[in-house]
Amino acid sequence: MGFGGFGLLLFVMSTMCLIKCSLEFDPVANYLLDCGSPRNTSVGDRVFVPDRFLSNPEQEPVSAPDSQTIPSAYGSSLYRTARILNRTSNFTFPINQHGRHFVRLHFFPFVPNTQTRNLSSSKFSVSAHGFTLLKDFEPDSTPTVKEYTLNVTSDELVITFTPSVNSFAFINALEVISHPDELIPVSTETVELPKTLHGLTARALQTVARINMGNRSVSPDDDTLWRSWNSDGPFIKQNNFVQFVSNLSAVNYTENGPSVDIAPIAVYGTLTKLDNELNPGAILNNTWSFNVDPGFSYFVRFHFCDIIHRPWELVFNVYLNSMSVKKDLNLDHETSNIQGAPYILDAITHVGGPGMINVSIGTSNLNGVPPESILNGVEIMKISDNKGNLDGTHSKTMSLTSRSKKKIWVIAVSAAGALFIIGVLGLLIFVLSRRNIKKASNVGLVEQYPDESTIFSKSKVGYRFPLHAIQEATDRFSESLVIGIGGFGKVYKGTLFDSTIVAVKRGAPQSHQGLAEFQTEIEMLSQFRHRHLVSLIGYCDERNEMIIIYEYMQNGTLKNHLYGSDLPKLSWRQRLEICIGSAKGLHYLHTSSAKAIIHRDVKSANILLDENFMAKVADFGLSKNGPELDQTHVSTAVKGSFGYLDPEYMTRQQLTEKSDVYSFGVVMFEVLCGRPVIDPSRPRGSVSLVEWVKELKGKGELEKIVEKIVDPYLVGKMKVESLKKFVEIGDKCLADEGVDRPTMGDVLWNLEYALQLEGVEMKNGQTVSESGKSQVENGVSSTMLSEGSMGDLDGVSMSRVFSEMVKGDKHDMR
Repeated sequence: MGFGGFGLLLFVMSTMCLIKCSLEFDPVANYLLDCGSPRNTSVGDRVFVPDRFLSNPEQEPVSAPDSQTIPSAYGSSLYRTARILNRTSNFTFPINQHGRHFVRLHFFPFVPNTQTRNLSSSKFSVSAHGFTLLKDFEPDSTPTVKEYTLNVTSDELVITFTPSVNSFAFINALEVISHPDELIPVSTETVELPKTLHGLTARALQTVARINMGNRSVSPDDDTLWRSWNSDGPFIKQNNFVQFVSNLSAVNYTENGPSVDIAPIAVYGTLTKLDNELNPGAILNNTWSFNVDPGFSYFVRFHFCDIIHRPWELVFNVYLNSMSVKKDLNLDHETSNIQGAPYILDAITHVGGPGMINVSIGTSNLNGVPPESILNGVEIMKISDNKGNLDGTHSKTMSLTSRSKKKIWVIAVSAAGALFIIGVLGLLIFVLSRRNIKKASNVGLVEQYPDESTIFSKSKVGYRFPLHAIQEATDRFSESLVIGIGGFGKVYKGTLFDSTIVAVKRGAPQSHQGLAEFQTEIEMLSQFRHRHLVSLIGYCDERNEMIIIYEYMQNGTLKNHLYGSDLPKLSWRQRLEICIGSAKGLHYLHTSSAKAIIHRDVKSANILLDENFMAKVADFGLSKNGPELDQTHVSTAVKGSFGYLDPEYMTRQQLTEKSDVYSFGVVMFEVLCGRPVIDPSRPRGSVSLVEWVKELKGKGELEKIVEKIVDPYLVGKMKVESLKKFVEIGDKCLADEGVDRPTMGDVLWNLEYALQLEGVEMKNGQTVSESGKSQVENGVSSTMLSEGSMGDLDGVSMSRVFSEMVKGDKHDMR
């Protein structure tokens, strides 16, 4: 049934007279209908006109009870009336200018005052301009807005409502508004490989999610195109790793950048960023998850605007369903270094399977780039398929129909197999129950739970502690006992029933390190014992907990003794001994078995100090077995901590023992300088410690490093020869190519030599003179350590020296 002539002309004239045009964008077409209303309805500064001139006996206006509360971002007034459509009905709108138009359909199935119809029992379809917008639609019990954008290429737009069999249709309000064509690009690149351009000109799009970051919603009144933006809070997967920021005054729209019509200032003026205050070196992704209809492609737009003043460049990665949209996106370059300038990034992805879109913003692995990431807003729009369909229900029905025949024989086979499986399970339950009864009498100090699933057997990794014992040891994980926080979770000081003091690392549910890292750390620590590796005491995997129990290290982390706390400063001799101990632990990992064990997360926060300041390497969750004898490297995804990562590993994803050597070199300069690896408070050229050191070396100023970067506390308290040797080997560790770096054994030898040159008293009471004529801790003879024999490090083989040092290391194992 069409409407034309006088009635339509009256509608157009009344609309154009009543609409306020005070906003920046002035649409050519701006049709606003409040269906079933007897009068004009004001919503903000917009006026919706009644559709009474369209009425006829088959179109029934109905009203909601005055007492009914109707919450909606668009205001409740639009949802107090509706027009019931008992048969196929057309709404026809003249289009004076071809191009893209918003179509917004407002639905709220209230119970009318007349009680003649219950709108919640309606079922209908809606189509427009050759596209199926809704198929057999049954409205929710809350106000719903269905928003579409159509590229109208004719002189009129016809929207058709078709009731399903024995049902009816209804509509509360209807909008047809032209919008700038640049809002939707002509085509966009897909994220799936091989990347191709996906045309959008001939497609209709439906808004699935329009999200404003910063945990704030934006009402249509604050958007020039009257769009509603929901807050991102409910969609964040890991709330502990985000920080919300608002700074509306920092937004700076530029001539060549996105305009206020692309997104309002309320979107660009708020953001969600990585909260890296607790773990500045962590490499993390922030992820937002959205449920979508499978079987469709989706247009996704990312909105960025750096509203935080910072002295360094903002670089991060952008992902869509774990696929890269943009790697190492440099927001400063994209906005020509204009502070507060908005920037958008578009992508298209196809969704199958469970129907989920994950939007992720991750920290960059580039050297010298601080680990930061931001996101201001995101829009997700479903793209019509090749048949012009946008309704997910229709797609699912077709999919179910095509699979129905397969299910018949699958069910038959499954029924037969089920009987066999039930029999096998019954036998297994009987055997396991008998075995657990036998084990119960041999539990000893550690309680076992036969009804709990465990990751490891007792014989493989030692003691599995019951959860209640750990809760008692930590006073039910009291915050007052927290001694550290990392990417895996919190670390608590605990006291076991036998008064043994332990460190309890409890995995956080939202941690980016999960079951794989938990299992790896326990398995690694169970394989070896060394005085310079932290010892495993036990673990707990009960009730979905991931808890690891270590020996307690009274003096905490090396990092805390270098900066960021009021702990007493370490002397140069202490720092050398800590580096030597750490190097011994890593050297043991690299050489104690047929295949090297690569730590992969060497940093000052993972070097712990006992009551005597003896160093022990900790945190093996990212550790990995080294290459086979006939291979040079292990190909694996890049993991580790920002600032410490081997550039060769980051570039080629090829992991070797030399990756640990590079990270240890970073630690050495961290020890020497007493400052963080990344320090945003410093001038731009010295934010990254490694880049600063390399810049000094490039200028030929490495010899002047004492006056440039050494911890002021150490100035005048160290021998020049010892310092020179330390800087020399540390610099070699930071070589760009692994082949140019020393082995960890070479590093250890040179650190021992630096300590000898310092001429201080060793722990065993012996003294080492500057001439190097007495014996050092590991029994290496003075002739091997004399300056005459080791003056030129590049030309000396370390094999004979370490044949004796390794013998000494054997006494360190326990």
